[in-house]
Amino acid sequence: MGKETSQKINKSRAIRRLVIWYKRNSAVTSIVDTAASSAATASNVAGNMVSGAGSVVTTASNVAGNVAGNVVSSAESVVNTASSVVSNASSIAKNTLQPLVFDPLKRLQNNDNILDRVEESQSKRIWIAVDGMGGDFAPGPILEGCLEAISRFPINIKFVGKIEKVKDAAEKTGLAELLENEIDNNRLELIDSGDPIGMNEEATAVRKRKNASINVAMDLVRNNKAEAVYSAGNSGAMMASAIFRIGRLKGIDRPAIGALFPTRDQTRPVLVLDVGANTDCKPSYLHQFALLGNIYAKDVLQVQKPRIGLLNIGEEECKGNDLSLKTFELLSSEKSFDFGGNCEGRDVLSGSFDVVVCDGFTGNILLKFLESVGGVLLDILRSELPRGRRGKVGSAFLKSNLLRIKKRLDHAEHGGALLLGVNGICVIGHGSSKSLSVVSALRLAHSAVNHGVMDNLNQLQKLQVLNS
Repeated sequence: MGKETSQKINKSRAIRRLVIWYKRNSAVTSIVDTAASSAATASNVAGNMVSGAGSVVTTASNVAGNVAGNVVSSAESVVNTASSVVSNASSIAKNTLQPLVFDPLKRLQNNDNILDRVEESQSKRIWIAVDGMGGDFAPGPILEGCLEAISRFPINIKFVGKIEKVKDAAEKTGLAELLENEIDNNRLELIDSGDPIGMNEEATAVRKRKNASINVAMDLVRNNKAEAVYSAGNSGAMMASAIFRIGRLKGIDRPAIGALFPTRDQTRPVLVLDVGANTDCKPSYLHQFALLGNIYAKDVLQVQKPRIGLLNIGEEECKGNDLSLKTFELLSSEKSFDFGGNCEGRDVLSGSFDVVVCDGFTGNILLKFLESVGGVLLDILRSELPRGRRGKVGSAFLKSNLLRIKKRLDHAEHGGALLLGVNGICVIGHGSSKSLSVVSALRLAHSAVNHGVMDNLNQLQKLQVLNS
């Protein structure tokens, strides 16, 4: 396929995506229309108020001069309020409409420059192995997320699974043509495998079933045919497969699962680990988790000096169980990172810490609790809105804000958690992952590869604390 033909196809895709974008944002367009309508209505109200005020003033002047003066003052206040409504409604309409209309059109007008950047990024695309059979809804939503991620990030996908099932799922979801196109473009490759390790199976099943999809995907990383692996399947099986196939980092006793939690600062999430890999921990394990988290926060989150916290029931160093007390001593004496002391539960999302360490039992409870917060909070806010016409108007203007709140708390937006401590980049997805979660997880995998996390993690073995 020639360069000119490729540009035409990409331009056509850009136009098609723009149309889809506007359709998806029809709710916002409706809000803009409502704002414009409110402006017109408010203008009419202002006019009627002025006219009515004049009539009232004339009548009042015949009755009593003092009363007329008060009425005039009240009328002027009403007119000013109506004018303010007009101004605010117009401002809302303008501010909402302008970025939606002009920014996408400018991007489309500059399409040639976009294509040049896309072609440049295509030469630097990385391969990611995906366990296409892992997850409650696999392989359909997993495949959909992969195809979307390929179009958004400079990545290629080695999709591991039972090929016939994958193709059947593509037919049912209307992705068959797009799948074939990406295969022809050498951006997606189907790799045949056996059945996945079930969610209810023991993690040790990976040793008996070498052809399981997670094992095949992990082998691609071990043989340097992929730079990262993603799976939404059995997390215990993925960890076992990673340990058996690609091995642990030297000096790390137990790998940890690190998840990103939102904080008050939207641009600065907090990394919490472990959130499920190790339910029973020793102080030395938590110490190693802190070392792993510190490197990840520096490389991927771009925090110059990450602040490490130990999850505990109080800020004082004398608080907590035996594990917490002994771990506090270890972290306090560590010179390679900035230990900020104990972190209470209320401080996890405060933004006071960049990395929070805990045992996997506690961390998993914290993770599952946070997953429920977004939906519950949105339901509470909806129930508190006034009923009737006032409620509908208020809901229309608050809708975008509520959706943004839900998005910030939605685990699907973060997609997955990193398995830290193994000799490769592994991202674990939620079992109920849909396409959005897959896209977010693949973005996380790409970011970890792009920032050279493994190079720095391999330097951990040089620390004396790991060799003592």
